[in-house]
Amino acid sequence: MPDLLIELFSEEIPARMQARARDDLRRLVTEGLVGAGLTYASAGAFSTPRRLVLAIEGLDAASRPVREERKGPRTDAPPAAVEGFLRSTGLTLDQLERRDEKKGQAFFAVIEKPGRPAAEIVAEVLEATIRAFPWPKSMRWGSGSLRWVRPLQSILCLLSDESGATVVPLSVDGIEAGATTAGHRFMAPARFAVSGFDDYRAKLKRAFVMLDSAEREAQIWHDATTAAFALGLEVVPDAALLTEVAGLVEWPVVLMGTIGADFLGLPPEVLQTSMREHQKFFSVRNPRTSRIERFITVANRETADQGATILAGNQKVLSARLSDAKFFWENDLRTVATVGLQGMAAGLANVTFHNKLGSQADRVKRIEALARELAPLVGADPDQAALAASIAKADLQSAMVGEFPELQGTMGSYYAKAAGLPDAVAAACKSHYAPLGPSDAVPTDPVSVAVALADKIDTLTGFWAIDEKPTGSKDPFALRRAALGVIRLLLGGKVRAPLAQAFFSSGIHYFVQSNANLAVLERQEKLDGWDFRKEFGKWRVLGHALESYGIDLGQYGYWIEENAFNPPDREEFVEHYSTHVYSLRADDPDREYAVSKAFEEYERFARMLQLSRDVEVLKGHIDPDSGVSYSQFKDSFVGPEMKAYIVDRTNDLLAFLHDRLKVYLRDQGIRHDVIDACLSMPGNDDLTLLVKRAEALSAFLASDDGANLLAGFRRANNILTQAEAKDGVEYSYGADLKFAEAPEEHALFTALDAAEAAIAPALAREDFAAAMTALAALRAPVDAFFTAVQVNADNPIIRRNRLNLLHRIRALCAQVADLTRIEG
Repeated sequence: MPDLLIELFSEEIPARMQARARDDLRRLVTEGLVGAGLTYASAGAFSTPRRLVLAIEGLDAASRPVREERKGPRTDAPPAAVEGFLRSTGLTLDQLERRDEKKGQAFFAVIEKPGRPAAEIVAEVLEATIRAFPWPKSMRWGSGSLRWVRPLQSILCLLSDESGATVVPLSVDGIEAGATTAGHRFMAPARFAVSGFDDYRAKLKRAFVMLDSAEREAQIWHDATTAAFALGLEVVPDAALLTEVAGLVEWPVVLMGTIGADFLGLPPEVLQTSMREHQKFFSVRNPRTSRIERFITVANRETADQGATILAGNQKVLSARLSDAKFFWENDLRTVATVGLQGMAAGLANVTFHNKLGSQADRVKRIEALARELAPLVGADPDQAALAASIAKADLQSAMVGEFPELQGTMGSYYAKAAGLPDAVAAACKSHYAPLGPSDAVPTDPVSVAVALADKIDTLTGFWAIDEKPTGSKDPFALRRAALGVIRLLLGGKVRAPLAQAFFSSGIHYFVQSNANLAVLERQEKLDGWDFRKEFGKWRVLGHALESYGIDLGQYGYWIEENAFNPPDREEFVEHYSTHVYSLRADDPDREYAVSKAFEEYERFARMLQLSRDVEVLKGHIDPDSGVSYSQFKDSFVGPEMKAYIVDRTNDLLAFLHDRLKVYLRDQGIRHDVIDACLSMPGNDDLTLLVKRAEALSAFLASDDGANLLAGFRRANNILTQAEAKDGVEYSYGADLKFAEAPEEHALFTALDAAEAAIAPALAREDFAAAMTALAALRAPVDAFFTAVQVNADNPIIRRNRLNLLHRIRALCAQVADLTRIEG
């Protein structure tokens, strides 16, 4: 069985595209070969900056012959049907077979495809792969039509076996496949012939090309860490940079340079970011001082002066880059010293967070208020939490973050320390963005946790308020990540925070800012099936009719923002509307229609005014510092539309968090139905309490006692549910021990009394494991009861008493979790 070697040799391939290109080349070629009837033993893809390589071992020498039978139309079918069948099979009428079927004679096509040599199939597949290769960006050059990431220069395509190597005949836009390749661009540019993959790899190594990117990465890291260790230093790990640099060189040569003394005072993150982003340098740290003192660069060739010229050039460019960074750093420190971080943050008022959610300054105010409210729940000082929130985004206006956006938060912590603020406040400037992903560390300092929670909750409630929720795979505002961040912050610190109140408090702050009015109105218009934008012209006409009231509905947005007053008298409105809009006199025969339309417009107009007035009333009842409680709000002072708007979004957002929690806990071995069973219990907006209950329930159900008690509960619940449906009554009035007959019945009464006495205090102290243990004690009495006792006894009094006893089982289990939600 032959081996296949493919090399696509081109100008430099961007490092960021190489990994995907390797995978795409292997996938497209192997799928094409298998689809054409060729199998193989193994396939490996490789890349350097100038080549994509695929090596396939154990390829079939030829595809197997294929015989296919296809049934066609009946022999007496219309000519058009027969002609269509002939076209689909590529046969002529005399090549078809006639066979008798149950419903008559039918045509059959027997198509025999002979086996094809591997070279022929490889040529077809490789040409199709090259022409349809999915580069993120590609280009055309010369006069040809081929598109490739950079100009394609040569194609190597060999089939080799024990008898030797054969070039696969192939031509793509005038590029003929051959058996030669080239070595390093500078150190060994001459072309040379190869006879197979092993020969190819060995000759490339002699021509200063290291084919495997993983080998180049290992070589770079080994040489870099060895050079640093020799000076008592250490290389700062950077896996992404290592992969990128390995994609920039074919023959890595590690060189170490020094950083000028003028720049050693810059924060390590600034040095590291500047060198990584601009120069692709690794940072070398002094472990004793944590300062970045040197750098590692990777050259693509060996030189006679051992890289001295290369290092000199790199250090010259690096000095220019670091001079810019030093200027940004010193300029920002002067700003902090002059106007403070609050002054630096003043420009956030001109930075839009979202066109429906206001500016970044508006957002900071909301986060500040919410962080103050959350602080006691996480053990943080409210004043420090509010202070940290007020300056956490200030560095977005700094020159340094303007140059290096990835340093947001990090620079804020440095500037906070420079301003003499407490360490907890400075730490929160950096940590409030965390966690950014599933592997990111969760902050533990209480002030950082308070600000991080406020930041993420504000994001969630804001986008929920404007109906910008994730849909399917689309999540442009990273709301799933924000929800996961809230979950990890709460569970990681075992924070007891009622999320319904937190979401409500965050949402309230949107309604004390300008865009809240329109958001409420737009929601109601959607519910009414009416879009003011589509009827803007009509409202402009209506606005002219209402000028006497000082209302200009043609300027709808400004009016709704600035006005909140009682609607005019209904009859006066109708009279004014019908007279001025329709220009109808009192005796006009069409006046009745105009009056009916006026009544419709009045009702809509009045509802809009009521909603706007609700916003103003809500503003008047909210203390920005203490807020208003969710429970108070639901029965408070606003109209039904406003109440529904806020309550619905709070509940919907909580449901979204619960869904994300199920995904998060699934990875930890807790089933979604266990979470559902616990969600039915009080306090389900306290995620720490919810998870604590779910963990105890999961462990209980995994035990023999739990599984058997679940079966007993289901039996009791089914019997009770059927009896209640049949009798039309609820059996929940308490079972009486004096009507118990069997010993097993007496034992169940006793067991239930003991369990109730143990479960209630256990739940009160949130000891769910103890509550589950008390439930487990019911297993044997429940099993014995169902074995020995017939619930639906002939005596109606005994039957009723036993059904009431089953209700005690159901009610007792329901105190712990809703076991009806457990699957299986």
